Amino acid sequence: MPGRECHHCKQWVERGEPHDCWTTTEGALTEGLPEDLQEAYARLRETAAEFGEQRIYASHNSIMFARKACYFFVRPKQRFLEVCVFLGRTIEAPQVRKTMAVSKVKVAHLIRIQHRDEVEPPITDWLREAYDLQTAAGPSRASSRGTGGAKGRPRAGADLDQPIAISPAAAGRRPSPRRSERAGGRRR
Repeated sequence: MPGRECHHCKQWVERGEPHDCWTTTEGALTEGLPEDLQEAYARLRETAAEFGEQRIYASHNSIMFARKACYFFVRPKQRFLEVCVFLGRTIEAPQVRKTMAVSKVKVAHLIRIQHRDEVEPPITDWLREAYDLQTAAGPSRASSRGTGGAKGRPRAGADLDQPIAISPAAAGRRPSPRRSERAGGRRR
């Protein structure tokens, strides 16, 4: 019977046979790990579960920990656990291998864990901070629509008694053609 090779996992799939290589479980991602890494993951999971209500699920090659959005994930490797924690600030510490700004307010921190004993402060403190950041983040974009942000309204915290300084060059400048197009005008 003819079949095909899955372009993700390179497994041969017979015609009509169900195949979903993207669906996985925590157990499937951690079963081949050395004992030290399995214990380290168990401690990470236990620590995160103590924070409160959240979703813990496997997605392709990572195990995600989420409230409204993912606040950290674990990518099991053969020699270490790669932990990515999303915080509202940049941390410079020996445990943090790399940082990347992933949005205007979140910074991803990559951490390698090789043993259960590494899952202790400050790493557990950073996990807690990431968990709490989702509570402190304020209303979501959908719930804040229509409240503020309109042209002509002052920004929150703006001093209304102070005049706004506009440079002479900006005061006499015509809007760019792109702005005119967006506003419904024609290009000249």
